[in-house]
Amino acid sequence: MTPAELSCTVRRAVRRAVEAGELVAPVPERVTVRTPPGPGRGDFATNVALRLAKDAGRPAHDVAEVLRRRLVREPGVRRVDVAGPGFLNITLDGAARAALVEELRGITPSPALPLSPPDDLVRRLGSDAARWSLVTAPGLDRELLLVQREDANPLFRVRYAHSRTQALLRNARDLGFSPGEGELDGSTELLGLLGDRERVVERADPPRLARYLERLADAFLHWHHKCPVLPLGDEKPSAVHRARLALAEATGAVLADGLHQLGITAPAHV
Repeated sequence: MTPAELSCTVRRAVRRAVEAGELVAPVPERVTVRTPPGPGRGDFATNVALRLAKDAGRPAHDVAEVLRRRLVREPGVRRVDVAGPGFLNITLDGAARAALVEELRGITPSPALPLSPPDDLVRRLGSDAARWSLVTAPGLDRELLLVQREDANPLFRVRYAHSRTQALLRNARDLGFSPGEGELDGSTELLGLLGDRERVVERADPPRLARYLERLADAFLHWHHKCPVLPLGDEKPSAVHRARLALAEATGAVLADGLHQLGITAPAHV
């Protein structure tokens, strides 16, 4: 389930609550769902209850509870929690997560964004680092983009994360297994960011895309450290390993597509 699909699901829950007389408020034209700001808060979050509270004449927490009871019955939704003053934190079920991963494994390449670094910058940094330097925060020491180290160079970290996904796919082939469906443990933050890909691409904003790729790379590397994709020791490949490999492949596809949008190569080896 993509954020766009979940947005429609939440809006449908609002409309049905209004039609049933559980809420008295106008149905919004669009409902925004976003990746939660931290782990342990579901795959996606929405502030729709806070938006509706004033028109409904009820506390946002009460409005959220009305919507929670409806959302937990929707296909693809595993759990809904009311947080803070009335945010809805939504966790998808295994089938919805698998559908998102499968969709991203075969994404259509996005068009390149207009980035034209000056010739002197290209000569000094190389084409890839020069392009990245145009989309990073002002004041960044551009010479850091020549440092081949994860903790110092965000571009290296993004490209390294992509190369790790490709190495995992190569190693899995050598072990005789391929991506497949299964339970994706410990992957909430990574899946939430992958689900945000469509919205980021639609914005066509190079700095925003660069920040997104950094967050995605960090989330992937953290997840991979906790949840090994390849079997360890004498362990045999299982459905869990195949599902994790599919998630790694989807992440690699999104990282590669984002880098290509910025005109930057996505290496199979770093």
